[in-house]
Amino acid sequence: MQRIPEPELMDSPDQAQAYADADFEEANTLFSDSIGAHFGTRLEGMALDLGCGPADIVCCLAHRYPGLHFYAVDGSAPMLVMGETVVAQHGLADRVTLLQRYLPCDDLPLTQYDLITSNSLLHHMHDPNDFWNMIVKFGRTDTRVLVMDLLRPQNEASAQALVEQYAADAPQVLRTDFYNSLFAAYRPDEIRAQLKQVGLDGLEVKVVSDRHWQVCGRLS
Repeated sequence: MQRIPEPELMDSPDQAQAYADADFEEANTLFSDSIGAHFGTRLEGMALDLGCGPADIVCCLAHRYPGLHFYAVDGSAPMLVMGETVVAQHGLADRVTLLQRYLPCDDLPLTQYDLITSNSLLHHMHDPNDFWNMIVKFGRTDTRVLVMDLLRPQNEASAQALVEQYAADAPQVLRTDFYNSLFAAYRPDEIRAQLKQVGLDGLEVKVVSDRHWQVCGRLS
């Protein structure tokens, strides 16, 4: 199935609200568990999260890995408004800083980070190099990297089946976004080619569910 790009930002208040209200516990747990499985549970230092959305997964990570301080960026103002509320509700304002940035950018608080994470951002990017080059720019030797995103299905029927399986009871706006995101997602061979182009081919690419792939490893 050929990739069909979608808008880079979820900047509609209705979209942001539907996304914030959705139940992503399964995917968020998979993401958080993967960090511990690959890098251990005693992580410390400064972390950069790209495409934090309403900050639900960042707060999950901050609770689970109390030695980390997160700088989390997103381009959507409505998402960040909700994210600030979530951070405050979790009592994490001292360890989670939300920033509105459009990728690529170079005006982050730090020049290097110990951990760089991202969940479900890449498929929104029109130029994937803009995403991967952020990791090159703000990483250093031994920076830990975990990126997870949707896996483009083989055909339209498979995409529709995933929507019915995982978003049957979701609002229509979220069902439509999920369907479009599946078409906009990348396949593992495309990810490997992207990584090779920017010099990140030392990172591992693997499929971790029926609708997700991960890139993980340490920068060299």
